Amino acid sequence: MTDTNAAAWVSATHRPMRFPEFVAIVASIIALNPLALDMMLPALPNIGASFGISDGNYLQSVLSTFLLGFGVGQFVIGPLSDRFGRRPILLGGMVLYGCASLLALFTRSFEMLLVARALQGIGTAATRVIATSVVRDCYAGRRMASVMSLVMMIFVAVPIIAPSFGQALMMVAQWRGIFVVLMAYGLLTLIWSALRLPETLPVSERKPLTARQVLSSFRQTLTNRQTLGYALAAGGVQGTLFGYVFASEQVFTEIYHLGHYFPLAFAAIAIGIALAGFLNSRLVIRLGMRVISHTALVIYALVAAVMLGAAALHMLPLPFYMALSAIALFTFGLMMSNFTALAMEPQGHIAGTASSLYGSITTLIGISVGVTLGQVYDGTLLPFAVGSLICTLASIGVVLVTERGRMFTPSKQAQ
Repeated sequence: MTDTNAAAWVSATHRPMRFPEFVAIVASIIALNPLALDMMLPALPNIGASFGISDGNYLQSVLSTFLLGFGVGQFVIGPLSDRFGRRPILLGGMVLYGCASLLALFTRSFEMLLVARALQGIGTAATRVIATSVVRDCYAGRRMASVMSLVMMIFVAVPIIAPSFGQALMMVAQWRGIFVVLMAYGLLTLIWSALRLPETLPVSERKPLTARQVLSSFRQTLTNRQTLGYALAAGGVQGTLFGYVFASEQVFTEIYHLGHYFPLAFAAIAIGIALAGFLNSRLVIRLGMRVISHTALVIYALVAAVMLGAAALHMLPLPFYMALSAIALFTFGLMMSNFTALAMEPQGHIAGTASSLYGSITTLIGISVGVTLGQVYDGTLLPFAVGSLICTLASIGVVLVTERGRMFTPSKQAQ
């Protein structure tokens, strides 16, 4: 495997597709998750009306239950994929995703809707773990970070358009129409993956599915300073993003009175992540993952501090809030693909298990933080701003410990 060939695969026995299709199919697979999350944002008031729920904070469980299934599901997906290969686990997860969408479409109770959302989350756990594992199977180092950036650039286009698409759907089909779209998208992605995505884990490299082997792989992942450190740091930062997503409908409609136009503001802010993915894919080969992600993390903290000061002084009008949020999401985009690549770099021999554990750690930390930030929403942005700054400073502290007090400096392997 060399960096001179952008489509280099780890084994000549694979039948590689062209590089643009590889990036597109991996991005389409991983996009199942944000599509199912962000399309629901404009539907929350309608779901509440359908089931007689008026508490906006309680309605956030439509989002948090999905993410809980996503986080827990990743624990088992990785070991299964290291034993049976990437394709069968990926395709099985997509089938579960489709069935859960069907269940949500016809449910008559809010509790059963939450069950369906949890099952959707478990299904997308397979898509997230396998997508990351496939990239790690095929690439390493800065090339892996570059590929992940391109994937993320396409991936984040989904959150940009999903709320607006969801809003448009409800005008003609109400909130249940969203699950029809989710089911159709899942089916199309399933067919594409089944026809075109090759198995990237050779039989000779598969691990036995025994308690001893799984625990050994977990131990190797959790005791690796770089993997665990960047998983914890990513979880802290991701929690602030989840908090923003959970409360975004309330913030834009209750504080800034945007009504049905809030998806447009949400999309405008989210464009920053897409731009960050494109920029990172061009710069990471030359500058390295640490220089870019550490700089972005510091800027993220500065933005959180400014937002806290402005919120405390009641000087946070909509344009200023959107500008700060756009900068924050831009730096978030620079961080996450590099944090993922740095965490996965030492784990090529157990990529599936490591990817699942990394995803579980970041997601569960993110859910815990995000739910907390969402539930303390009190009609102002002050609680969110305080929580965001605390979490970001904690992530900086974790990175400092991981790097033994040295930031912005490439490692001996020129990471």
